This record gives sequence, C-alpha cells and structure tokens, in this order.
Amino acid sequence: MKIERITPFLVDRFLLVRVYTDQGIVGNGEAGLWAHHKSVYHAIEELSDYYVGKDPRQMEHHYQVVSRNTHFAGAVLSAAMSALDMAMWDILGKSVGLPVYQLLGGKCRDRVKVFANVVGDSVEARAESAREQVEAGYLSLRTMPFFPGWEQKTPTQVIDDAVAIVAAIREAVGDGIDLGVEIHRNLRPEQAIVLAGELTPYRLLYYEDPLPPESVEALAYVARHVHLPIATGERFYALQQFKELIDRQVVSLIRPDLSLAGGYTQLKKIAGMAEAAFVGIFPHLMGSPVNVAAFVHLDAAIPNYVLMESHTFADAYNEIVDEPVTREGGYIRVSDRPGIGVEIVESRLAQFPYRPQKITGYFHADGSVAH
Repeated sequence: MKIERITPFLVDRFLLVRVYTDQGIVGNGEAGLWAHHKSVYHAIEELSDYYVGKDPRQMEHHYQVVSRNTHFAGAVLSAAMSALDMAMWDILGKSVGLPVYQLLGGKCRDRVKVFANVVGDSVEARAESAREQVEAGYLSLRTMPFFPGWEQKTPTQVIDDAVAIVAAIREAVGDGIDLGVEIHRNLRPEQAIVLAGELTPYRLLYYEDPLPPESVEALAYVARHVHLPIATGERFYALQQFKELIDRQVVSLIRPDLSLAGGYTQLKKIAGMAEAAFVGIFPHLMGSPVNVAAFVHLDAAIPNYVLMESHTFADAYNEIVDEPVTREGGYIRVSDRPGIGVEIVESRLAQFPYRPQKITGYFHADGSVAH
C-alpha cells in the first residue's frame, strides 16, 4: 500500500487532513495548533513530499525519519505530523477492519468519561450552570474561575471572585461531583499559590495550568507550596517535554493533545511513561468531530486515562462526518467502526468557510499585557 496524495482542508476553526492510498483507503486526521492553522496547513503540504509514495502503515518509522531528519522541531511541525499520524492509523485500522483502539492494545473501558464546562457571568449563573450539567448526567465539572474583564482587577479581587465562584458551584452540586478549575495560564506564581490555598477546602480534583507553560522550574516552585493536584501540558508538543514534567514530580495529571503532541504513535509512549509514575492522562481536546472521535480511541486504550472535555461545541459541525460519536450523559460511547470511526464528508466542508484566529491581546488596567 502506498500514499498517493495528501490534502489538508481549512474548515471553520479546524484543520483537517485526508491521506489517500493506491488501494482506495482514505485516512482522516486533524491538526491541533488551533491558533496557527495556516502555518500547519503549509507544513502538511511541505511534508507531503516525503510521505507520498510511502507505506502509510509504517507510522513509527515515518515519525522517526521526519522528526530526526534535520532536528528542527516545534509546535507547527508537530501538529502537522500529528494530523498525518492520526490519518495513517485510520488507514491501518480500515485495512484490517479494526478500530484504532484494538491496534493500541484493546479497550480498557467501554465508554469514556468526560467533563462539562460551567459558565456564567455571575456567581448565580455559575451555580445554575453547574446544576444543569449534573442534571444532564455529568459527574465531573470544570470552570475557569474568572469573570469577563478580570484582567482589569487587582490580584486580590481576582482571587476573591475565584473563591466565590468555586464556593457557589460546590454548594450547588454537593461534594459528590468532581470539580476542577482551569486557570488557563493566567496567574503569576505568587498569585497561584495564594489562590490554591484559598481553594483547598473545596475538594478540587485538579488545579489546571496555574502558570504559563514556558518554565517547569516556576511550576515546580508552585507545586512545592500548594496542596492541590496540578494538571498541565496542553501546549507541549514533544515526548521529552512530558518526560520532564513527570520526572520533576510536579504534576498529578498531564494534558497531551493527540492532534499536537505526535498522534497515536507518540501519545501511546507518553501515556506509558505517565503510567509508570502513576500520573494520569487528561487529554486536551479542541477541534472538530474528527478530533473527538479520534481521541476516544486513545482514551479507551490506555489504563491511566482520567478525563477529557465533552467538547459539545463540536456537535454543531457533526454533518462534516458520516457518523459522529454517541454521547451518553457524562460519557462518550467507544465506536467499533474500523479506524477512528468517522469519515470526513468532503462535499459538506464548503458549508463552513475558514475562520482564522485573530490576535487581539488582553491587558491589565495599566496597559501591560495580561496573558
């Protein structure tokens, strides 16, 4: 079997890819560097010069060749390689009539637990949103504990608001529902430490991305001073970056993105490293119904999977695939269809013109950049 051509598609806020073979099998993938899809689009076109003519079933070999040929690395190249890797695993599954999770070692679970986001512009709205999600069947919730315009407030006001939000949600749903907070890399170390201390009584499952991702040393400093489980890693794109997080013992959960950190070929290795250290896998999911379906196969096949976002936002684009995932309250059912379980319907993609991410900036009251 040989790859005949590769075609990337810019669709709404997504970057999809299809890999066509000389045996008529077509693989589907998606790239996850959502803020720079055009750069990744061109990277896929450039990398196609290597992949076309190759056997798509040699995913590990191709990853080694492409990643080590010049030793230039980065998120753009990794996202491009991730999308192509995903599509090649899809091809392999279809060629043998098996879902990808079987190729990864078989199912560890029949359905994948997911969480719902709690939103609202007031404390009351957050509490009501939380109650609604629990009534819909979710057993795990996450919230970003900030209100719009928080960048203009003092750190003390931001911390006050965050505590009020978390307290209202916990009171609304009780102690039996899992709750995590997504700080979204918005705090400095001293702020993250103070906020974590205030939030400790609310029995949080995780404290996600308290700091920007550039400094593991700074994260280690915070970890030594807080008593909440830390989750991070959604901006990481390399196996070695996750190894450092695990080796430094600063996280309880890591957040690799299948469509950014190397596809199935690398994510299976990352999950194995984490399993050995009793670190859970908490995948970062963005993108279209293609990504949702693909992530489920990884989640099903690794023993240390913990949770991922329900990402119901993607359901508005379900018509771009032939058979979207099946949701069951706070779970997604694992599909038994060959490959990743969905087929991109090319004839429908034009209904969703590409929408690029614009750089706008977020600023403190003094005009300095907030995040």
